[in-house]
Amino acid sequence: MKQINLFMAFLRVGLLGYGGGPAAIPLIQKEVVERYGWIEEEELSDILAIGNTLPGPIATKMAGYIGFRIAGVIGMINALVASVIPTVALLIFVLFSLASFREYEWVQGMTRGVLPVVAVMLGVLTWGFIKKSTADFGWLRVMFLVILSVITLQLLGVHPAILIVGLILYVFIKPEKRKGSEKAGETS
Repeated sequence: MKQINLFMAFLRVGLLGYGGGPAAIPLIQKEVVERYGWIEEEELSDILAIGNTLPGPIATKMAGYIGFRIAGVIGMINALVASVIPTVALLIFVLFSLASFREYEWVQGMTRGVLPVVAVMLGVLTWGFIKKSTADFGWLRVMFLVILSVITLQLLGVHPAILIVGLILYVFIKPEKRKGSEKAGETS
């Protein structure tokens, strides 16, 4: 039953993730966190952060990891096939049958009309990540990181992977200092 649910969850992501990987992330969150409860929101945030530092499409990487995490190697293959098949099938269908309609206004309008929906989905997911981050860091630090990220990514044009790797390095360095200060506090 778990393999069937895993396949259906990522099949829905593949069918409805119109707009690329970023559009699929809220759908993955809906399926694996809210619907099936396979992982917690914090773990999804970690998977997303690490996945963004690696090359390749984010939705495929997340499907492979989550499938492996839930049901081993077979689960990984199952989730990958379910998330890729709809896109490949639609691409073949569009290229062979709808390519002649792409100049029509209704086809272009359909594509433009989906973008606001994707923007809202990403906004809702982003707000959820910000709210959860405040539990660990507080509003001041989270707002600092949000502003730093906007400046770094949008104004300076730095690649997101560089920012994420920098933050990961900071996290690996920062806890060592905390442990040392806690031990010093325990002995005094």
